[in-house]
Amino acid sequence: MDLSKVNILKKFDLFTDQWKPHIIGELNGQQVKLAKLQGSFVWHSHEHEDEYFQVFKGTLFMEFRDRTEVVEAGDMIIVPKGVEHNPYTKSEEEVWVLLFEPASTQHTGDVEHERTHNDQQWI
Repeated sequence: MDLSKVNILKKFDLFTDQWKPHIIGELNGQQVKLAKLQGSFVWHSHEHEDEYFQVFKGTLFMEFRDRTEVVEAGDMIIVPKGVEHNPYTKSEEEVWVLLFEPASTQHTGDVEHERTHNDQQWI
């Protein structure tokens, strides 16, 4: 295990692709990931895994079937396992998020979509 610190903002500078998480750490079977988001994603759920989202830049809209939560820079939200959700951004704003989830988590759960990226790389 690497005991060196990681500068999260510098890691965001290492990629430009959107809706494709990049792994920056792992602990106890959980992965820490960064992603840049813009536009709409896809409705999906994770049957066995909770997901943690923390916004570093911009405003994320976490849509649930009964409401939408507005998650701004400095905010976090946990989506419990089995809860269908659809993250999206408004306009042309790019949103930067940190994700924390089990390594076994499939990007879009059981949904196959053009935005599905299950082969996530370390940066």
